[in-house]
Amino acid sequence: MTTAVRPADEQRHVLLRTARDVADDLATDAIARDQAGKPPLDETARLREAGLLAALTPPRPGRGADWRTGCAVIREISAADSSVGEVLARHYAHAWSARFYASHPHAPAPEEASVPEQWLWTGAVRHPAPDEGTAGPDLALRPRGTGYVLNGRRSVDTAAAVADQIVLDAHCSGTGDVLVVRIPRGAQGVTVEPAHDRLGQRVAGAGDVVFERVAVTAEQVLGRRPHDEESTAPFTALAGPALRLALCHVALGIAEGALVEARDLSRGGRTHRLPGEHPDLLLTYGELASAAQAATAMADRATEAMARALDTGAHLDAEEPADVAALVATAETVTSKATLHITARVLELADAPGLDRFWRNARVLTAHHPVAHRLRSIGEHYLNAPHRVPAAVFR
Repeated sequence: MTTAVRPADEQRHVLLRTARDVADDLATDAIARDQAGKPPLDETARLREAGLLAALTPPRPGRGADWRTGCAVIREISAADSSVGEVLARHYAHAWSARFYASHPHAPAPEEASVPEQWLWTGAVRHPAPDEGTAGPDLALRPRGTGYVLNGRRSVDTAAAVADQIVLDAHCSGTGDVLVVRIPRGAQGVTVEPAHDRLGQRVAGAGDVVFERVAVTAEQVLGRRPHDEESTAPFTALAGPALRLALCHVALGIAEGALVEARDLSRGGRTHRLPGEHPDLLLTYGELASAAQAATAMADRATEAMARALDTGAHLDAEEPADVAALVATAETVTSKATLHITARVLELADAPGLDRFWRNARVLTAHHPVAHRLRSIGEHYLNAPHRVPAAVFR
């Protein structure tokens, strides 16, 4: 008796097989591309040609990827090239923006266009913070006719010059609202200042995007970003943790890629450190493999919780986003510690050109989120739940 394969399982299998093929392709020249540090034009072309940009969009009948599958694809690509993995992670998270910020239950228009056009998404949406108003907004919208004019600048971590849609939040001078907008590639008045000579994630395409009198139509407004934590709708509160969790899978990919490359060097006898059967070498690999598996288990737990919350949608309980955010913060803490440790230790085990890129990429990826701040937020949630602890405290 054979067991029928569900369409969703078959779709996941096909998508992961495609991701492995793309990862194998990226791995062949990862070191050379890291050294060149050029914008990810060729890399995004590979993703687009393989159908991954269209596939990693929010799920609807007949298209898109569920959260579990999307994160698995991101991790697979990141093990081969974490810069491209980060591009894909931010693409997937920002492709959800219309759902996270929409003022109505469904906002299918950008998603519907994204699939056939194979848009690449990126962005930099700042989430509510207690001291947000002290320095003034860096992006400002001024009403004009039925739309707006956008001015200012914002740092974007991936695909600044090559993305098809950039998602941003900006303060509207007319109403005082903070609106989330999407700016299409090639819009008049948009210039990009690429970030040169980065320590790591050199192919991610980071840069500052400058907006000078950029016209924004009403159709480009995805919704409103709440001013504070208390007024944030439960589903909207998932936006920040979802992005951080996607990046957590990038970090896991870095750890896995570093371990595999070092292991292959040790197996091939191309290490100048210890012989392949030395007890200390076996002990170290056992320690590092265990650290990677522990981090994976924590990330998978957070991924499952996020997937359930996203599936719940508008019916999400008010307390649930904070619980999910706490799991995400825990996964970030465990994963960043394990990844930094693994990528540093493999340099002591194997000696080969390019192996240092894993450590450099891990440093850049994890530098924006201090561990101490996350641990305080996790502690606050542990002590004060089930009283309302906003998801936004886990920044």
